[in-house]
Amino acid sequence: MGIVSNSKKVVVITGASSGIGEALAKVAAQLNYNIVIAARKLDQLQRVQAECEALGAKVLSLKLDVCVESECAILMENAIQTFGRIDVLINNAGISMRAMFKDCDLNVIKQVMDVNFWGTVYCTKFALPHLLEQKGTVVGVSSIAGIKGLPARTGYSASKFAMHGFLESLRIEHLKTGLKVLLACPGYTASNIRNAALNQHGNSQTESPYDESKLMPAEAVAKAIFKAVHKEKAYLYLSTQGKLTLWLNKFFPIWLDRLVYKTVAKEKDSPFK
Repeated sequence: MGIVSNSKKVVVITGASSGIGEALAKVAAQLNYNIVIAARKLDQLQRVQAECEALGAKVLSLKLDVCVESECAILMENAIQTFGRIDVLINNAGISMRAMFKDCDLNVIKQVMDVNFWGTVYCTKFALPHLLEQKGTVVGVSSIAGIKGLPARTGYSASKFAMHGFLESLRIEHLKTGLKVLLACPGYTASNIRNAALNQHGNSQTESPYDESKLMPAEAVAKAIFKAVHKEKAYLYLSTQGKLTLWLNKFFPIWLDRLVYKTVAKEKDSPFK
């Protein structure tokens, strides 16, 4: 495929086959971006592609495991071959876990770190030269778990804290180059991430401990992320819960520890019980 257009802005979105990633792709289509979407589930990815194309977007979809460095490099090469530029990279691919650390296989922690942290590192590394050409934006879709460590999510919180450190360092390195870096921290969002969260043995828990219908819609998160990108924000904290967690952790961290414990203890099938 030759270059489709090098005038429209191009966004690359990982983990785009469902949830926030799917919503990001559809919002990008509405905003007239050329779109590159990637995920492991090709059939779902192709469905998202068709829905974005129905909105008038030009879309490239590629099967991708962000844990594999070479696949991340190929993703960016294909984006450039197809569209000629990369303006925004949204590191959205992610996986969660739910188990007490004392009961958890270490491979579960490693798998979560590989997807959430190393996936972000690999994709950012290979997109960076092209982003610098456009004075573009790197986005890390993080979580309130990257602000406050969450019990029974040790691997997940560790991966998001690592993402924060990596992207904040990258931002400071490029203060004079025009590169923008956004850390987006949604609160609990309706998505498949809790259903697919790994248990202590590395199997999907299959059932969310929350009523997903009462959580923040993925589309609202996606719209807020693109608004923050366009405003060149460095941080985005969504939901009252997320903003309150940030504030309480700054001024009352020990009290917040107790509150977080009580909150997790009330979850369906809580690991504390």
